[in-house]
Amino acid sequence: MATGTMSGKKTDAQLQRDIQEELVWEPSINAANVGVIVKDGIVTLTGHVNTYFEKRAAERAAARVAGVKAIAEEIEVKLQAPFNERTDADIAKSVVNALEANTALPGQHLKAKVENGWVTLTGEVNWFYQKQAAENSVQYLAGVRGVTNQINIKPKVTPSQVKTKIESAIARYARLSNQNIDVSVNDGKVTLNGTVPSYTARFEAEEAAWAAPGVTDVVNQLIVL
Repeated sequence: MATGTMSGKKTDAQLQRDIQEELVWEPSINAANVGVIVKDGIVTLTGHVNTYFEKRAAERAAARVAGVKAIAEEIEVKLQAPFNERTDADIAKSVVNALEANTALPGQHLKAKVENGWVTLTGEVNWFYQKQAAENSVQYLAGVRGVTNQINIKPKVTPSQVKTKIESAIARYARLSNQNIDVSVNDGKVTLNGTVPSYTARFEAEEAAWAAPGVTDVVNQLIVL
């Protein structure tokens, strides 16, 4: 049964229901602990979960639902025993081991600080996927309440090359090829403007921008219609 209105757009109540159903469908989430508030297509996730990974999984599940324009994520991580008994020193040791074991990060000089279970990553890598790989390495670790990724990316190409590569990538993507997306680049910082049909397409455009060599930051100003 279709859940949209006659105009094809969902009401806030319909969107809330779809997100709640998606959270129940996602096996890595205890949906009973996650609240969903929707106003004008903007989604706020509330409640508490047992792990940082579950917190991220809830956000990804909500982002998959058609009609979502933006997400405000206010879920709190409440660790359960024995994970809540891990010291920052224990977590820091696990973080170091995880980063050293990640084959996507050979020879990278990364540092980590842990405070009250919150991990802050610093250092430099050559590509965005390596920055992402470092964060993925630690988000599953026991005792982690959150991750702040402050790893920098070394610029390797000119702004014009970055712009061309991103525009070519966007043209290849099925959901983006016919969209009105403007790409501007200033010293490694990419800004995306225009409109897209869904939150998923908005996310894909940002992922395409991050995949270009030399990109140090992406400002996603795309509007979901």
